[in-house]
Amino acid sequence: MSRAEELWERLVRAALRRERFGMGAIGQPVAGTAGGIAGYVPSSLTNNRDIDAILRAADEIQDEDPNVSRILCEHAYSLAQNLDPNSEGRGVLQFKTGLMSVIKQKLAKREGATIDRSQDIARLQDFYRLYREKNNVDKLREEEMKLRESGGFSGNLGELERKTVKRKKVFGTLRVLGMVLEQLTEEIPEELKRVIDSDAAMTEDLIAYNIIPLDAPTITNAIVTFPEVRAAVSALKYFRGLPKLPGEFSVPDTRSADLLDFLHYVFGFQKDNVSNQREHIVLLLANEQSRLGIPEETEPKLDEAAVQKVFLKSLDNYIKWCNYLCIQPVWSNLDTVTKEKKLLFVSLYFLIWGEAANIRYLPECLCYIFHHMVREMDEILRQEIAQPASSCCSENGVSFLDQVITPLYEVVAAEAANNDNGRAPHSAWRNYDDFNEYFWSLHCFELSWPWRKSSSFFQKPKPRSKNPLKSGGGQRRGKTSFVEHRTFFHLYHSFHRLWIFLVMMFQGLAIIAFNDERLNSKTLREVLSLGPTFVVMKFIESVLDVVMMYGAYSTTRRLAVSRIFLRFVWFSVASVFITFLYVKAIQEESKTNSNSLVFRLYLIVIGIYAGIQFFISFLMRIPACHHLTNQCDRFSLIRFVKWMRQERYYVGLGMYERTTDFIKYMFYWLIILSAKFSFAYFFQIKPLVKPTRAIVQTSPIQYSWHDFVSQNNHHALTVASLWAPVIAMYLLDMYLFYTVLSAVWGFLLGARDRLGEIRSLGAVQKHFEEFPAAFIKTLHPAAANRSGTCCFVFLKVVEKNKFDAARFSPFWNEIIKNLRDEDYLTNFEMELLLMPKNTGSLPMVQWPLFLLASKIFLAKDIAAESRDSQEELWERILRDDYMKYAVQECYHILRFILGEILEAEGRMWVERIYEGIEDSIQKKSIHVDFQLNKLQLVISRVTALLGILNQAEKPEHEKGAVKAVQDLYDVVRHDVLAINMREHYEQWNNISKARTEGRLFAKLKWPRDPELKAQVKRLHSLLTIKESAANVPKNLEARRRLQYFTNSLFMDKPPARPVHEMLSFSVFTPYYSEIVLYSMNELLKKNEDGISTLFYLQKIYPDEWKNFLARIGRDENAADTELFDSPSDILELRFWASYRGQTLARTVRGMMYYRKALMLQTYLERENSGDTEAAVSRLDSTDTQGFELSPEARARADLKFTYVVTCQIYGKQKEEQKPEAADIALLMQRNEALRVAFIDVVETLKEGKVHTEYYSKLVKGDINGKDKEIYAIKLPGNPKLGEGKPENQNHAIVFTRGNAIQTIDMNQDNYFEEALKMRNLLEEFHRDHGIRPPTILGVREHVFTGSVSSLASFMSNQESSFVTLGQRVLANPLKVRMHYGHPDVFDRVFHITRGGISKASRIINISEDIYAGFNSTLRQGNITHHEYIQVGKGRDVGLNQIALFEGKVAGGNGEQVLSRDVYRLGQLLDFFRMMSFYFTTVGYYFCTMLTVLTIYIFLYGKAYLALSGVGETMQIRANIMKNTALEAALNTQFLFQIGIFSAVPMILGFILEQGFLRALVSFITMQIQLCTVFFTFSLGTRTHYFGRTILHGGARYQATGRGFVVRHIKFSENYRLYSRSHFVKGLEVVLLLVVYLAYGYNAGGVLSYILLSVSSWFMALSWLFAPYLFNPSGFEWQKVVEDFRDWTNWLLYRGGIGVKGEESWEAWWDEELAHIRTLRGRILETILSLRFFIFQYGIVYKLDVQKDNTSLTVYGLSWVVLAVLILLFKVFTFSQKISVNFQLLLRFIQGLSFLLAIAGVAAAVVFTDLSITDIFACILAFIPTGWGILCIAAAWKPVVKKIGLWKSFRSIARLYDAGMGMLIFVPIAFLSWFPFVSTFQTRLMFNQAFSRGLEISLILAGNNPNTGI
Repeated sequence: MSRAEELWERLVRAALRRERFGMGAIGQPVAGTAGGIAGYVPSSLTNNRDIDAILRAADEIQDEDPNVSRILCEHAYSLAQNLDPNSEGRGVLQFKTGLMSVIKQKLAKREGATIDRSQDIARLQDFYRLYREKNNVDKLREEEMKLRESGGFSGNLGELERKTVKRKKVFGTLRVLGMVLEQLTEEIPEELKRVIDSDAAMTEDLIAYNIIPLDAPTITNAIVTFPEVRAAVSALKYFRGLPKLPGEFSVPDTRSADLLDFLHYVFGFQKDNVSNQREHIVLLLANEQSRLGIPEETEPKLDEAAVQKVFLKSLDNYIKWCNYLCIQPVWSNLDTVTKEKKLLFVSLYFLIWGEAANIRYLPECLCYIFHHMVREMDEILRQEIAQPASSCCSENGVSFLDQVITPLYEVVAAEAANNDNGRAPHSAWRNYDDFNEYFWSLHCFELSWPWRKSSSFFQKPKPRSKNPLKSGGGQRRGKTSFVEHRTFFHLYHSFHRLWIFLVMMFQGLAIIAFNDERLNSKTLREVLSLGPTFVVMKFIESVLDVVMMYGAYSTTRRLAVSRIFLRFVWFSVASVFITFLYVKAIQEESKTNSNSLVFRLYLIVIGIYAGIQFFISFLMRIPACHHLTNQCDRFSLIRFVKWMRQERYYVGLGMYERTTDFIKYMFYWLIILSAKFSFAYFFQIKPLVKPTRAIVQTSPIQYSWHDFVSQNNHHALTVASLWAPVIAMYLLDMYLFYTVLSAVWGFLLGARDRLGEIRSLGAVQKHFEEFPAAFIKTLHPAAANRSGTCCFVFLKVVEKNKFDAARFSPFWNEIIKNLRDEDYLTNFEMELLLMPKNTGSLPMVQWPLFLLASKIFLAKDIAAESRDSQEELWERILRDDYMKYAVQECYHILRFILGEILEAEGRMWVERIYEGIEDSIQKKSIHVDFQLNKLQLVISRVTALLGILNQAEKPEHEKGAVKAVQDLYDVVRHDVLAINMREHYEQWNNISKARTEGRLFAKLKWPRDPELKAQVKRLHSLLTIKESAANVPKNLEARRRLQYFTNSLFMDKPPARPVHEMLSFSVFTPYYSEIVLYSMNELLKKNEDGISTLFYLQKIYPDEWKNFLARIGRDENAADTELFDSPSDILELRFWASYRGQTLARTVRGMMYYRKALMLQTYLERENSGDTEAAVSRLDSTDTQGFELSPEARARADLKFTYVVTCQIYGKQKEEQKPEAADIALLMQRNEALRVAFIDVVETLKEGKVHTEYYSKLVKGDINGKDKEIYAIKLPGNPKLGEGKPENQNHAIVFTRGNAIQTIDMNQDNYFEEALKMRNLLEEFHRDHGIRPPTILGVREHVFTGSVSSLASFMSNQESSFVTLGQRVLANPLKVRMHYGHPDVFDRVFHITRGGISKASRIINISEDIYAGFNSTLRQGNITHHEYIQVGKGRDVGLNQIALFEGKVAGGNGEQVLSRDVYRLGQLLDFFRMMSFYFTTVGYYFCTMLTVLTIYIFLYGKAYLALSGVGETMQIRANIMKNTALEAALNTQFLFQIGIFSAVPMILGFILEQGFLRALVSFITMQIQLCTVFFTFSLGTRTHYFGRTILHGGARYQATGRGFVVRHIKFSENYRLYSRSHFVKGLEVVLLLVVYLAYGYNAGGVLSYILLSVSSWFMALSWLFAPYLFNPSGFEWQKVVEDFRDWTNWLLYRGGIGVKGEESWEAWWDEELAHIRTLRGRILETILSLRFFIFQYGIVYKLDVQKDNTSLTVYGLSWVVLAVLILLFKVFTFSQKISVNFQLLLRFIQGLSFLLAIAGVAAAVVFTDLSITDIFACILAFIPTGWGILCIAAAWKPVVKKIGLWKSFRSIARLYDAGMGMLIFVPIAFLSWFPFVSTFQTRLMFNQAFSRGLEISLILAGNNPNTGI
């Protein structure tokens, strides 16, 4: 074979096996990856499992026998050819071509010799035999079993691991060879056939399984030996009474038929769905049984109670659904249902759920399906032989998916397709909730069974109209029970009780204030006007009920519709009647001698109505009263009143809380309301009374402009401009009081929970003694065994403290080792922090060295210098506990060591010395008997001895040791000892004699025992470490983690149960296409400043980089290039970098700590099953060596913990050979318990057409370094019908297991020490947390991205405050915590039977997580919050990332306003809880928006007063505008706006967890770093996106990016992102302030103006310049120049088809207008734009040229001038393309126009009263007018385009953007001239990094020293 052909084959193979392990050859790992064509078989080849296995075997034996490898490749090719002869499937042609190339190369290798293919079968048979012999197959299994039984582990991964891997590989290859042989020929010799069958039986654990190998007997997985698992498996076996399965239905030989096989046959469920749910149900039953107790009998049986619990939990929603609809469940009496029948029902339910795909979002639809399928099954159970169910039968066979799920899926998919990718109004299509709520009424039974496809429910909508001006859709079925109309009225509709309360209180307080606080009959009569106010507002609510239901009338229950109209009629009549009564009563009262009968009638009506309202509202919230009214439901009147008052839904029933909880949150809100209304009365309403009266009574005045509305109406607009900002403030200030009280309350709760008690290393060291006992008490289940007589006897032998320390030390040491593995500690620090086992014979607890370091030297100095008595000396030592422990430990260890190594006289000498010391101590004469000032000599000799003993055993070392002991003897004998030797004269004499003769110490026993060696090493360390270890560890993250963990030991938590009794749980992470693992390319790629990610990380984490180098055995000064010589080092480097980013690798490592913790806990509890105390004395009871290799520990961990990462497009990534796929495969290799779920898109041929099929698949890592398919469940279609992330979660949730599920995002992290607390957290599900058990456990988050820059720190602090202090208060006392953070732990079975862990309808559920909380609360769940455990979380670190994230959240909140969940919670929660819910969800964003609107209202009011001339006139007439109310309101608003109030929780959080001083420093530092500017800027972000979403929609998921952001953001990029959200609004505020400055009248002059406008100026400037202030290198001159060039290029570049917004201003402008789509949106936008015309109208009347003329002509002429200006602009910007034929003429016209314009202006200035200031005033007037016209034109873009004016408007818009950009750019350019500004800004942004001695300035400057990289 030629060299060229050989190279070609290598090239083909390389192309097919390309994987990402660094750059090309660099970083290719040594093992763990498979090469070749295997693994890249297209999914469209349906039999690809076989093809894949054949190709892997071909790769495996390539070197052994290329000929056999060629046979296998050819067979694989023929299989592929048979499956897809025309290569029409996706990727098939490329695959076949590559495979054919490989085969050709194999043929070419024959070097011309012909191949006799007739011998292929014989070759295969011979190779089979040879391969068996070569690998000694018969011995392989035997050796492995011996090793497994012996329990001996050795080596890195363990000898057992290697043997198992080798056996699996060999048997896997044999299995493939046997399969190919059987497919090629039937004539296999009998003997060989028997061998092949025998080998096939040995490959049972090669059959893919998830956790329990149920379809194959195994002896290699310990999980099948657990009694509870065996009991669960046997409980599912076929029982008597089940119809027999027909003979043709095959069941694996390795197990007997069970209930699920019966259901599989009857209903046609998919095989893999049945296998998946079989394991799921076995695990549920086994875990439930283990909590009740492990079955002891040889044939374990499942307890009835375990089955009952699983049955009731799984079918709880079905039972409630039946009760709600008043129908009989499928059983008549639950007590008579047998255990087997219950298991049959549970199995059927989970099989339906497992195959329901998107229909899982319709939980009540699943109840309907279950209900009918059980009925159908009951019929089949009566027969002897099982029959397929008629509902699932079709011509193509029996299929549940095709007959039951697909029809539902198709109609849901058709509706989803009609939402125009989220652009259509929500009211135009049915979402998941609409479909589900159809099953909340008995009408659903009209669908019949099997499905009646002709029902209107299955009616698919016609496609929507594409006309942008038409908002309606085609013919369709209406919504169900709720319509999400896009309007702000939802806020009133959902929370009408709050608004009614606020309006009535305002009215009442205003009446009292205007009556000068006189409580007379007149005041009382006016206060009673609250009655009409109340009914009118209720009438408005009823009108909204009618309007909001438009679009759902045809499909909503008639009862619900009739209720809406009855309420409408009732409140219409009531509002008319009560208003009439009140008016009549007032009229009668005003007459003299009137009989006030009407007034009394009015009082009676109001009194009765108020009484009933109060009774129902208040008393119904007390559980006892609630039960009472439920019993009264049999009275139709009461039932009618309750129904009229509140709609009854399936969800939201019984939304009351325990009375004590109700009183707590009622008290909380009464405090807030008292403060709020006191403030409102004394600072807002009362001070405005006099000014209002004065204005109203002022005689008519002359206006500056032509007045339309203010004549003869008591200056209503002036009064409005006075009151409007105060009213706006009144509506939002309750949130300020809530913020302050929640911060204080949260602080007190945190203090009560003992948070922040250990907040420094000093505290860790001080309290270390208490840790073991605290750990044993809460985190160790053995605590219960330490009481009683058994323990009493035990405690005589070993102190309780030592027992605790012995149990605590293995866990502590594992925590320290993990910190070292994560490179947070140096090796030396690890040694100092490790704790001795404490299992030896020393009579004391041995503490870690970091507590005792240098204490001996301090004690020695005290002793040497001491002239005191023994008591005083000892007292000085006792002042430091750890000094005492160090002295005692040295004393005892030295005795132990010398006693062990010395013999005969030597040992006698030691005993005599120690006896002498003890005698001296008793006599209190130690300072007399011993020369303590000579202790240094003793220490030096002991140190010398220990130093030698630490070394290896050699003759020269032994001599040295003897010499050292002799030196020690001499020092003690001659220098130290001063005791009387007469008492033991003979012994002393013998010792002295032996010394003289040289016999003493002549021979030593060298320390060989591990414990003795450890003690020698420890004592040596104690005597040699002179530096204090007070700062160990140095790494801040290691400190933080140890402080938090040790602090949490003292916090209240449920005691841990043994691992086998704990609740089982899954962790679930959705992943799309983010970074899995950094490649070397990504790490070495340099940014524009020449900085690589690796260099950045080395500088940000210098200590961790050094620790990493030490860990892999490299010198810290070595060049980086040296690392690249070793593939294993490169892989370690990639992981090191990835663990410092927000990558999937980091998340997976963190979550797999749960398994590691469970393995350790299981391993250390293995002794506890028997005699706990006896176990402690055994040396190995706390030995953790090899715990990760213990089969039992691994099996127990797998039984309790599952980790599923749902990588939606992993299949696609594999096919396209994306590096992410290889990295995910690598993660599976490194984490055997990791499971990856993904959606596989398979293209198959049917009747010559390509059909796309979708499969939900689960894979795990296999021995070949690829993935191994476990389950493949076919889906009815594309699962992505709604939002991507929840749909990704939904398809994979069927693969999760356990009682609980923790949702983890892929930017999160976890820590080993926190994983130890997981079983405590899970016990919270069984703790008392209120009237209902918890359904979601909230978990605290730590934001780990806060140390990079000041921005990251602001975000981190804000987030930390919210996820700790904020959530604490929401859970207790407010009881309104929802699901915000991903680490929350869900009650899994509760949620999967109620629609899942998120909602997925397009756009409306954009914030998918919080809907899980809404759903849980509405379905009578209970959400708690726990802070003794934490999970790490990454956050966005650049301003643009933060803005996108906040925009996404604000947009999501805007969508929540429209949602049915918020409406129902607003309606059904009691008043106080409703307020809590409002102010912590959508109300927060509404108040934020109102804050900004308050400034606008105030400034527009001021502009009105200034431009109309009213302000000046009023102040001249009477100084009434000096308004304390307004000032108070504005000052409050200012404080809120600059983030003072929002900072209160942060400050108190700091104080709680850092201490007062550090909190103060942190807060001041943040202020210096301009955090106020950042928070003000965020205010604008939230306002813009929240308001725009409610007005127009357009909320979307923003991928914010999770990289390291230190790059400079270009000016144009910032401009694009913030132009409409901040810059336009900021410039509008500036314009208003300038108008107020120019035309306003201020008696107080400049100072008065500054005081009134400073907050507004601050906000405007923050909005305009924050993006550039927080932009790295934002004021560097060179960058500014480049930015200007880039910006002008972008601005002037013409758009076109395919041009993106980043490239062209025109394309960007079109994108910015895309959200205005509906007619309603265009009208609203037009109305809002009208405000810009006020400026021109006011300013033209202020010009000098018009004098006092106020006629409309002046305004008309201004429009003429504007038109002339626009005409001139058009002349100068006339298109050059059009003017190419008359270029000269155009130039002439432009020149003439310019001259005429200049002449005209000059003439006007000379010959009229037009002044220069007038010209500037005109510019001020015309700019907003032009902008207003532009906004209106943009809103009506389709119309403007038709008219043909679009291009003209676009060119004007470009001019505006150019002008705005220049206004912002000029100050930046000016400041860039001064170099110190740039330096100051860098210091400002990266202060924290500087304080840690980092080299950010080097990074930003691009001064890159890593040239070697």
